[in-house]
Amino acid sequence: MLPSPLRAAATVALLSAALAALAGCGDTGGLHGAGATSTAISPERLWPSLPPVSSPAFVIGEVNTEVVKGVAVPGDDIREADPVAIVRKEIAASPGDYGSGAPYHETSRRMADCGEGAGKGGCPVLQPYYRDLTGDGREELTLGFRQLPEKLTAVRVYTVDKHRLVKVMAWEDAVSGVELAGRSVIIRSPSEVAGYEYRLQWTWDPQQKAMLLTHDEMLRSGSHTKTPRPSTSPSVSPSASGR
Repeated sequence: MLPSPLRAAATVALLSAALAALAGCGDTGGLHGAGATSTAISPERLWPSLPPVSSPAFVIGEVNTEVVKGVAVPGDDIREADPVAIVRKEIAASPGDYGSGAPYHETSRRMADCGEGAGKGGCPVLQPYYRDLTGDGREELTLGFRQLPEKLTAVRVYTVDKHRLVKVMAWEDAVSGVELAGRSVIIRSPSEVAGYEYRLQWTWDPQQKAMLLTHDEMLRSGSHTKTPRPSTSPSVSPSASGR
């Protein structure tokens, strides 16, 4: 081993040689400045003197639950509940929407085509999907059906509570895609503005025992990682299963 002074001299010599070699190779691989960095601007609060509010100005139906009577759920297994029977109950309870001369009377008429079950033939009830959206270890039912003759889709979520079938989410719109992600249902719809779409997300809230509208966004089309193709049935992640 070299004495300490010799080791120090050798180290200096090696460093000098390395620096000389780097200088001879130009600046390839070196660090470069990225230019001036824009100054961060903090949010500016507008009208700070506005008085506090005690209640919302409009009721937008954040909590939407309803017990579905007359549909059996054998063994509290939601897969045993008949999706077609569920939609028939909703149609029967809403004559203003589905009765004779009503906007979606065609849906009511086409229910006669559901003899083979949901998602088959001309039945307006789409394929049902099952996934645990509440986190209690049991599956919920995500159900869709076409509102005809309009090109709209009604999306519903049902759970079983105290041996009863309960609707915990309801929405209808011109739907281009539906996804299940974690405890959420995400619905995409076309926007009136070219190149944009709406993305609405409902998430289970254990206190309200309902799916609440937690996100309502307008996004540039294709700005998400996977764009659902328009279809007549909801898309799901691999962990979700259909009947």
